[in-house]
Parts: sequence; C-alpha cells; structure tokens
Amino acid sequence: MTSPPRSIRPRLLVLNQYYWPGVEATAHLLTELCEALADEYDVTVITGLAEDTRPGRGVRNGVEIVRVRSTRYVRQRLTLRGVNYLTYVSAALRRGLAERRPDLVLCLTDPPFLGAAAYTIARRFRVPLVVVIQDVFPEIAVSLGQLKNPVLVRWFERLVRFYVRRAVRVVVIGDTMRRRIAAKGLEPRRIQVIPNWVETETIRPHAGTNEWAAEHGLDGRFVVMHSGNVGHSQDLDSLVEAATFLRDLHELEILIIGFGARHGELTALAERLEARQVRFLPYQPRSLLSQSLSAADIHVVGLASGLSGLVVPSRLYGILAAGRPVIVSAEEDCESAQIVREARCGIVVPPGDPGALAGAIRSAHEGNLDLRAMGARARAWALAEGDRSVAVSRYRALLREVRAGR
Repeated sequence: MTSPPRSIRPRLLVLNQYYWPGVEATAHLLTELCEALADEYDVTVITGLAEDTRPGRGVRNGVEIVRVRSTRYVRQRLTLRGVNYLTYVSAALRRGLAERRPDLVLCLTDPPFLGAAAYTIARRFRVPLVVVIQDVFPEIAVSLGQLKNPVLVRWFERLVRFYVRRAVRVVVIGDTMRRRIAAKGLEPRRIQVIPNWVETETIRPHAGTNEWAAEHGLDGRFVVMHSGNVGHSQDLDSLVEAATFLRDLHELEILIIGFGARHGELTALAERLEARQVRFLPYQPRSLLSQSLSAADIHVVGLASGLSGLVVPSRLYGILAAGRPVIVSAEEDCESAQIVREARCGIVVPPGDPGALAGAIRSAHEGNLDLRAMGARARAWALAEGDRSVAVSRYRALLREVRAGR
C-alpha cells in the first residue's frame, strides 16, 4: 500500500517487555506486526533489554525502538521474574509519559499488569488504548500453582479487570479466550478475535531428509518433536513419560527443542526414567526453522489441564506452515485442538495422559495415520488462515475503526 506522508501519519505507541532480537514468541510476533504497520503509522515501541542490547533509541525497519533499563534475572525463579517485570513496567511508564503525544496506545500483556501502565499513558494523552492479550492473568498463574496467595490473586484480578474494562478494544487470540475475557465484565462488542500467525514465505515445508536433519543424525529415524518454550504450561512431562511406553520402537527419536523454566526438571526426568529416545536441543536460529520443523514426522503440542482459553501455544502456526501433522495433547475446547480439527491435520488426545499420547505416537509410527495428507492440509490451512498478511489486515482494520471512534 502507498505510505501516507510522514508529516500526517498517525502515531502508534506500543508497549511490551519483549521485542526484537528476543527469542520470546511475543517478541517475534510484535516485531512482525509493528514492522508491517510502519508503512501506515509512525510506530514507537517501548521495550526492555534483550541479549546484547543497551538502553536507548534506535530504528529498525521503520520502527523506532526505545529500550528502557530493566533487570534480566533468570526467569526460572518467580520472584526474580517479578523483579524483571517491575523494573520494566516502572521504566516504561516513565518513558511513555514523556513521549510525544501518540494517536493510539497499544500494549501486549507481557508482563501481565502492563495494561495498567498503558492505560495511564493513554489517559494522560486522552487517546484510545488497545490491549492484545496473549494469556489470561492471574488465572494462568493460579492454574499452574505459581500464584497461591489469595490476597495477591484478588489484587491482580481487580487490576486486570480495571484496564481491560477501560480499553477501547481488547484483542484475544481465540474464541475460548474471548469467553474468558468476557467473564471479566467486558462488553462483547469490544472484544475482537485475531489469532496469531506465521510468515508462510519464511517457514515452508522441506524434505524430512534436509541438511539440518542429516546434521543431527535423524536420517532413517521416526521423529516426534516439540519445538518451543519448555515451561510450565506445555505439559512436557507427559511427552517424556510417553517414551517409556515406546521402548520397542528402536528408530523412534523424541526431540524437545527450546528452553524455559522447566528445562532442568525435564532433563532430570528423562534421565531418571532412562528415556533414552528423548533428546534435548537448544532453540534453533529462525533461519533454520523451516528445516528443523520439517525434520519431524509428527509434532506434539501440549497444554496442561485447566489452561484452555488462558494461553494459546503460538508454535502451532509454525508447525502448520512447515506442513507437518500434529498431536495436540490438550482439552477438547482449547484453540489448538479446534484448529487441528478444523484443518484435519492431526489428532487430539487428553492432557496429562502419557499412555494416550504414546498410543497416538505409536499409531502414527505404524502408518495408521495418513501423515502426508495431514501435512498437506496443515500447510493449506496456514496459507489461508494463519499467514501474517491475514492477521495484519485484521489489525489494520481494527486500528482504523478505533481511530474513527467506532
């Protein structure tokens, strides 16, 4: 599209702790969104520190990036993660209040209470606030057992309810999440579902015998893969435990690629169970994602019980773009299960059931599932529904409605 003259462009102020070059899912998604919107808006992102970055201003692909000083303690410990959150939010609030007047404020909920700071900035300039929710807080922390103090739970509930009710629009990434947010008292007309996305030109199907697969000794193996965060919500215990039911499948390789708060616990569990078919690898560079994702015969996307509608695993979109089938280990009404059923690109098993997961893997291994056809349908769905261009068009329309006061 033709860019409007810079002098008359609307100004969009965006807040999120993570942005390029961070490896977090929200960092990558927000970077792609902001860079796409930069042809229509003057976009300024106030973000925290990432690897090899310093506080200050810079410009990348038309987006002004303002990095504020914040701690970067290891995220495995909840108290230290809380310090990271507080130092970023306080610095972002000060910086946002000192910026030139924007026409719109948009924030993601990373950290979860960032919306309160974003609302303060939007109110200061008397401009609309759009909140993009990637997971529902504090419910997700309570479900995972990370937040148990009833006083803190009630305080966070009130804080989140406060800013979502005052946002002009709240974007959620699935229908089940929409119902969760509506229960907080927000008018349904102000909630819009815009799923996450993937760049289908960047992540494409590759032959399973590609260079990455050969380098990691996967030729001739039946590869089951988890690629993404190794945290509390992914229920990777079930995947490791499933390996103990599959010891007779000598060519089976279960790859867990990524890092997160439970990485150490998962590697210890695999050692304790002598699950030698399970191998752990670090995050792979984005330039190699097409090859690494394509190296799997089938992927596993897990979501712990009770988290349906609270969080949506964004890694599913990359798997579909790579044209690979999926086993979703999650509750029936979660967004991932709904997508897989709609696209007919995999199967759904109950969460927290290693036996059921092992049965699905065995069925795939024995040829009872048409993995090739499932993979083709996965790629077709990604092109039609999950491509970045589809999501960006929806965001453009939403922001124009907000600016028009509709």
